[in-house]
Amino acid sequence: MADVRLQNVSKVFKNTPAVKDVTLDIHDGEFLVLLGPSGCGKTTTLRMVAGLEKPTSGSVFIGNALMDEVLPKDRDIAMVFQSYALYPHMTVHDNLAFPLKMHKFTKQQIEEQVNRTADILEISGLLQRRPKELSGGQRQRVALGRAIVRNPKVFLMDEPLSNLDAKLRVQTRVELKNLQKRLGTTTIYVTHDQAEAMTLADRVALMKNGVVQQVGRPTEVYAHPANKFVAGFLGSPTMNFIDGTMRSSDGGAVFDCGDFNFPVHPALVKVLSAGGSRMGTYGIRAEDIGVENTERGGSVETSVFGSELMGSEQFLHVKKGKMDVVARAPMDFQTTIGGSVWMNFTSPNAHFFDAETEQALA
Repeated sequence: MADVRLQNVSKVFKNTPAVKDVTLDIHDGEFLVLLGPSGCGKTTTLRMVAGLEKPTSGSVFIGNALMDEVLPKDRDIAMVFQSYALYPHMTVHDNLAFPLKMHKFTKQQIEEQVNRTADILEISGLLQRRPKELSGGQRQRVALGRAIVRNPKVFLMDEPLSNLDAKLRVQTRVELKNLQKRLGTTTIYVTHDQAEAMTLADRVALMKNGVVQQVGRPTEVYAHPANKFVAGFLGSPTMNFIDGTMRSSDGGAVFDCGDFNFPVHPALVKVLSAGGSRMGTYGIRAEDIGVENTERGGSVETSVFGSELMGSEQFLHVKKGKMDVVARAPMDFQTTIGGSVWMNFTSPNAHFFDAETEQALA
């Protein structure tokens, strides 16, 4: 096994920057997820680790060895692609055996490694089938098997679950996480799916426009986003953002967005100087909004324009002036479309983002 280090890595395609000055340390045995929207540079970053793209500047290290002039086949890495990339004319056995043959393993070593891998992934009964005879989930297991069969130093995975249906994707996520922990292989995993990132990662590196915005444990990044982009990308439903001004009031503070105002929790007041005010964006997640059918101190009357029943809970979509907000309520909370509900936005878990830089201030 090995750690992986990217040092000031950048990639430019025809004068268009794809990755900008990325520095990352992926620890030995760690599961790191590169997360972000399409076009953010995460796959290009992965391909530079694999040697399929050469950095325009900066360096990649695997196990403290500089990879600048090392060919992909000599980096001791294994990739799992979105398309599975199985050979259709070969059986499952031969697909698993192929990378071992390329690395000159003996026939006995090949049989031992193939059978061990098939046992780990519970595909021993599929070894004589061809890919067209397998389900999507079975093909995915074979693709994973071909990656792990020769015990590489690093796994590189590029959206490997995106072709599976929703139920199978959840099941395979659990299996993949358990498998990686059992094998202890350093893994870099690319996805745009924040649910995958939150459930799989030891740490998440969230990217935007080729720049790493924040790196940390999933719970850390979710609870303490570095900026408005990170806050909005993680979480379902997405964080609510309300533009306005925070100003001091009676020893505390209120947030004023023009159509209404509400008290701010003391945890956020620290961004203000004594008697001051500051323009910015108030961010609050659906689960941190208090929902009531009657007015309480500091709450705001809103109008319901939609409701999504999610089993044990529901998401209420409400309006107040120009503001649209989604709040989480119990399954049995009674309301009607067009009716009024009272929202309490004063929460210690809320955030305040600078109006110009969009960096988190609290």
